[in-house]
Amino acid sequence: MTERDVIGMIDHTILKQTASKTEIAQACEDALEYGFYSVCVYPVQIKTCKKILDGSGVKVATVVGFPHGETLSKTKAAEARQVIKEGADEIDMVMCLSKAKEGKWNYVEKDIKGVVEAAEGAPVKVILETCLLTDNEITEACKAAMRAGAAFVKTSTGFVGEGATVKNVELMKETVKNKCEVKAAGGIRTLDQAMAMAKAGATRIGTSSGVAIAKELMGK
Repeated sequence: MTERDVIGMIDHTILKQTASKTEIAQACEDALEYGFYSVCVYPVQIKTCKKILDGSGVKVATVVGFPHGETLSKTKAAEARQVIKEGADEIDMVMCLSKAKEGKWNYVEKDIKGVVEAAEGAPVKVILETCLLTDNEITEACKAAMRAGAAFVKTSTGFVGEGATVKNVELMKETVKNKCEVKAAGGIRTLDQAMAMAKAGATRIGTSSGVAIAKELMGK
């Protein structure tokens, strides 16, 4: 894993509610310039991104049940179906934290599975919000996501607590092994942090600091 490889793993994220069309367009241009894997935006911005990125190879990712995960399963599934129709290539969904904390893993699994089925083959990344979970809960959440057919388990929304940690990424990777992938997100702002997450087992990096990280590499 090289530093250049890590740049190609970045989901360039712009999830502030006040982002203008100009800012969204700039995020897309940045992804094209620096070679990021995708741009991750709110559903209302999908079409803007698709117009710019169509045919480039850069994916458009979006969020479902974001940022708290406490919407009804049917609502999440309906949202997933709609964002796929809008043109999203990937979905980052938030699992139901309240049910996870209650140990209702069958509910968590079915909640995820509804989105996976609605996504019709598009990769689904399940956000665990690891800072709110115990190690055992992280392990059980990863197992539920795998059973549901998720493509990735993801550390955090970036809206709560400390975000991604090497310890939690290692635990998630140890749990899923090669059955699904791990995305680290939340608080990753430097090249060293991104590299540490990749070495811990992450194959995708979610960050709003993609440009700064790429420029840091270019300056070396």
